[in-house]
Amino acid sequence: MIDTAFLITAFTTLVVVIDPPAQTPIFVALTQGMDKQTRRGVAIRACLTAAGILALFAAFGEAVLGFVGISMPAFRVAGGVLLFLTALDMLFERRTKRRENSAEEEEHPDPSVFPLGIPLIAGPGAIATMILLAGQKPGIEGLAVVIGVMLTVIAMVFLVYLASGAVARILGKTGLNVLTRLLGMLLAALSVQFILDGLKAFGFAA
Repeated sequence: MIDTAFLITAFTTLVVVIDPPAQTPIFVALTQGMDKQTRRGVAIRACLTAAGILALFAAFGEAVLGFVGISMPAFRVAGGVLLFLTALDMLFERRTKRRENSAEEEEHPDPSVFPLGIPLIAGPGAIATMILLAGQKPGIEGLAVVIGVMLTVIAMVFLVYLASGAVARILGKTGLNVLTRLLGMLLAALSVQFILDGLKAFGFAA
């Protein structure tokens, strides 16, 4: 029997780690220029990707990384590097330049799997949280509860993604450009924190 305290703890922890409200401006910045239908498709793919990854780690935990010889600190460093590259794209408008160079193409760059699904939703922190929560309640019942809580939080992320269109209309093109630069700085700082956390676990950082 799963107690209510564990449900509250699991839900609160995942909400804090994934932070659905903070996903909205990032989603707006990464899907700038896309129409409503395309943006919705990106949201669906991003949430499904993140849910699948988090469920996988909840079920198999560190064995997934251990199977290929990857430690959690190494995973944090890799996630930080990938996130830093995304931050550079946002800071220097490389995404905008790529769109201008491919103006004749109908499709926009698809950020659903990376960086939205991984590592922004299913990042190292969320993955580590799923492993820890599943470890607290071993067994099929505990696993089902943890995955159920995770899906609830992912559903929250999807809902805020759907509201991103209204945010984009309010901000306008200039506002989105400013927001993209600001978020690029924040993402760069977040990526460095991921890297430092990984290095700290190896004893290379204070």
